[in-house]
Amino acid sequence: MTTPLLWLNDVHVTHRARSGGLFSRDQVHALTGADLTIAPGETLGVVGESGCGKSTLAKVLVGVQRPTHGTVTFRGRDLWTMAPARRRTEIGTRTGMIFQDPSTALNRRLSIRQILRDPLDVHRRGTPAERNERVRELMELVGLPKALADGLPGQLSGGQRQRVAIARALALEPELVVADEPTSALDVSVRAQILNLLLDLKERLGLAVVFVSHDIQTVRRMSDRVITMYLGRIVEEAPAAEILDRARHPYTRALFSATPGLLDPIDPIPLAGPVPSATRPPSGCPFRTRCWKADGVCAEVMPDAEPAGVGHLFRCHHPVDEGESTHELATQAAATAQGPAATAQGPAATAKDPRERP
Repeated sequence: MTTPLLWLNDVHVTHRARSGGLFSRDQVHALTGADLTIAPGETLGVVGESGCGKSTLAKVLVGVQRPTHGTVTFRGRDLWTMAPARRRTEIGTRTGMIFQDPSTALNRRLSIRQILRDPLDVHRRGTPAERNERVRELMELVGLPKALADGLPGQLSGGQRQRVAIARALALEPELVVADEPTSALDVSVRAQILNLLLDLKERLGLAVVFVSHDIQTVRRMSDRVITMYLGRIVEEAPAAEILDRARHPYTRALFSATPGLLDPIDPIPLAGPVPSATRPPSGCPFRTRCWKADGVCAEVMPDAEPAGVGHLFRCHHPVDEGESTHELATQAAATAQGPAATAQGPAATAKDPRERP
C-alpha cells in the first residue's frame, strides 16, 4: 500500500462551551476518536449535517487546530511534537486550504497580485521577480485574466474570487488541498465551473484533495473515498462508488436518501428527533437517539469499526444489510417513529415530513 500522506490517530478536539458562562466546565466535543489516512493523489469526501465536525476535521488536517488528544502525522512526522517554526514550514508549504466564502476569506484591501504573492513572501520563495512570475502563472492556472491582477476582491464576481482563493491555496505547490464547502457561497451557475476547475487541477498537479460539502451528490462525484460524520465522529468510510447503495450505517443511508434525484423518485428515510447536543453527547452510539434500529446495547457501548469490504468500514451494532433497499428502510423507520399505528397505516403515515433532510 502507498505510504499515507497524512494520518490521524484517535484525534479528539474539545472546546469550552461559550453558552455556559465564565465559570462553566461544559465542553463541546467537536471531534471524537477520529482515525483517518489520506493517500497521495486521492480525493476524500466528507459529508454530514451542520455541526457534525466537518470544519473542525478540515482545520486539524491543515494544522490550524491542535488536537486535544491524539496524533496528526504528515509524511511520517508528528506535527505537534515539532518545533513551531518547522511545523509552519512543513504544513504551511505542503498543504493549502480553500474556505467556504471567498468574500470573507480574501483581504478586501489588498490587490489580487498581493493576495497571491503573500504566501510566497511569507515563506521567502524565490526572488521578487520570480514571485511576480509565479503570480502570473497562478492566475493563468485558474483561468483569471491578467488584467485583474491590480484589482481588489470587491471588484470581482463570486466565481472569480473563489478562483483567487484556489490560486492562493496552490501558491506554494502543496501536496494536499482541503476545500471546506468551496461552492456553497456561489451562484448555481458558477458552481460547476469551480468544481470542474478543482478536478482539472487535481489531475494536472497530482494533488490530494479533501472535499468537505453538504452537497452529497457532488461529493460522491468528486471523490475516490467518502467518510460520513455524525456528532463529531466518523461513523462510516467507503469507496465513493459504494456509498450510495452499499452503505452499512443507518445514518449514511438516511443522509443519502434525502438527496433528490433527477431520474429516481425521492424515498427519504425519516429520522425522528433533533440532533443531540455536542456538549452532552449520548452514551454509547451517538446516533442511537434518532436510529430506528437502536436498542439497549447501542446506549451502552460505542461500536468498534467493522470491515465491509476493501476500504469500507462502519461503526454500528445493527448495520443495514447490503440487500436492503432505501424504500424498505424508509418503511422500517416510519413504522418505528409512529409505533404500532404506523404498521397498520403504512409508510405514508410518518411523524415527520419524509422530505425533510436528516
